[in-house]
Amino acid sequence: MLLTLSWLVPLGGALLLLAIGNADGRRDGVIRGVSLAVAVATFALTLAVWAGFDGATPDFQFVERRPWIPAFGIDYSVGVDGISLLLVVLTGFLTPIALLSSWGSIERKVKEFSIFMLALEAAMIGVFISLDLFLFYVFWDAMLVPMYFLIGIWGYDQRIYAAVKFMLYTMAGSVLMLVAILGLAFLHSTATGAYSFDLLRLYALDIAPETQTWFFLAFTVAFAIKVPLFPFHTWLPDAHVQAPTAGSVILAGVLLKMGTYGLLRFSFPLFPEAAAYFAPWLAGLAVIGIVYGALVAMVQPDMKKLVAYSSVSHLGFVVLGICAMNTQGVQGAIYQMVAHGVSTGGLFLMVGMLSDRRHTRLISEFGGLKAVTPKLTAAFLIVTLASIGLPGLNGFVGEFLIMLGAFRWDPRFVVVAGLGVILSAVYMLWMFQRVYFGPITHEENAGLRDLLPREWAAVVPICALAVVMGVFPTLFLKPMEASVEALVQRVQAARPLRVDAAGQKSQAIGRRPEATF
Repeated sequence: MLLTLSWLVPLGGALLLLAIGNADGRRDGVIRGVSLAVAVATFALTLAVWAGFDGATPDFQFVERRPWIPAFGIDYSVGVDGISLLLVVLTGFLTPIALLSSWGSIERKVKEFSIFMLALEAAMIGVFISLDLFLFYVFWDAMLVPMYFLIGIWGYDQRIYAAVKFMLYTMAGSVLMLVAILGLAFLHSTATGAYSFDLLRLYALDIAPETQTWFFLAFTVAFAIKVPLFPFHTWLPDAHVQAPTAGSVILAGVLLKMGTYGLLRFSFPLFPEAAAYFAPWLAGLAVIGIVYGALVAMVQPDMKKLVAYSSVSHLGFVVLGICAMNTQGVQGAIYQMVAHGVSTGGLFLMVGMLSDRRHTRLISEFGGLKAVTPKLTAAFLIVTLASIGLPGLNGFVGEFLIMLGAFRWDPRFVVVAGLGVILSAVYMLWMFQRVYFGPITHEENAGLRDLLPREWAAVVPICALAVVMGVFPTLFLKPMEASVEALVQRVQAARPLRVDAAGQKSQAIGRRPEATF
C-alpha cells in the first residue's frame, strides 16, 4: 500500500483543502500549514519505500495490481525499481520545499494554489510508479492540468501565453503517445487474443522492426518535448520565466525528468531495434542542445531565463547517457536527473528569493550582494558549483558517468559535449560574479534582508543533499545498479545484428557488448 498511499495522500490533502474556508484570506496560515504537513508526510512515505527497497534485485517491488477495466485488459498496476525509486523520492523531497518557497510570494488564492500543488505531486508520483500504460497516460495527462493553472494564474505578465504554449506542446506529444499505446494493446490482442496495457507483458511482445520504428518515434517525440530536447525546447524558457517560484522548482526538478524517464522505461526497452537505429540521431540532438543551451544561457540578461536554458543544456547530457545504453551511461543519466532536480531546483528557489526582494530578475540590477546577504550568497555559491559539476558536489558524479559511458559508445559525442561543461562554468560563474560581487551600484540593494528562518528551512536541505550526493554517491548508485544492468542487457540482447564485409555477424557498434549499443 505504500506506493498507493504515496499518491493518494497528496490527492487526499488537496481534497481536504477544499473543505477549508478561506474567506478574506484569514485562514491562509492554516491552509499553508496543512499543505506543508501533507507534503512532508508524502516525503516520509517515499523514504519508507526507499528504506524497504532491495537494491540487489532488478525486479519491480512494492507491486500492487488490481483489475480496473477488465474488458480492455486495463489494471491498476504500480511498482518501483531502481530506475524509478530515486525519482519518486525526489518528487517527495522537492514538493515541501516548493511549498515553503511560496509562503512569501503567493498572497492571493492560497487555497487554490495549495490544492494544485498537491494534485500535481500526486500525478507526478503516479507517472513514476505506473506499470500499466493506460494508468501511466492518465497520470501523464493529469499532471498537465495543475501545472497549467499554476502558470496561468500565479505567473507573471505573459503567464497565459506561457501556460497555453506549455499545454499545447505537451498535448501534441501526448496524442502521438496515446496512439502508440493503443497500437501496442492491439498488437497484444492480435498475438494473444486479449488486450493488455501491462508493461511487463508488452516487454515480451515480439514487434516487427518496421512497426517498432513508428511506435518508437511516437513515444520518443512525446518524451523529447517533455525533456525538452532540441529543437522541441522553445516552450521551456517561457514556462520557467512566467511560472511562480514554486512552479519553476517543480517544473525543473521533476516534470522535465518525466521525458528522460519515459525514454528509459518505454522507448528503449519496448522498441530496442528502433532505438538502436535512432540512438545516434538522438545523441546528435542532445549534444546540439548541450552547446546551444549553454551559448544562449550565456547571453541572457534575466537570471531565471539563464537557469531555464541551462536546463536544456544539462538535460542534453542525460539523453546522451541514455543513448549510450551501457551501465555507466544509464547510471549517470539517472543520477544526473536527480542531481539536476536538486541543483537547478535550488537555483530557481534562490532566484525567486532575490526576485521577491527586488521585484526584478535582471542581472544588471544587482551587484555587491555578498556584503549585504552573505548567507544567501554562500548558499547560492554551493548550488552554482553543484550545477557546473564541481567534484565533491552532486553534478560531477552524473556528468562523469555519462561522459564515461558515452566515450565507450562513441567518443565523438563526448568531444562536443565536453564544450558544454566548459560553457556551463562560464555562464554560471559569470552570473554569480555580476550578482554577488563588485560594488553596490543600486541603492535598493543595500537594504536587502538575508535569509529568513523559513527560507533557511528550504535552502539547507538543498545544499546538504548536493554535498551528500557528491561525497557519498554509492548511496544513490547502489539501489539502481541491478535494474540498470537488467535494462541494458535487455536492450543490448534485442538489438539487431549486422553482417560485416567478411560475412561475420557482429554487434551494432563498439568492441565489447557491455560497452556498446
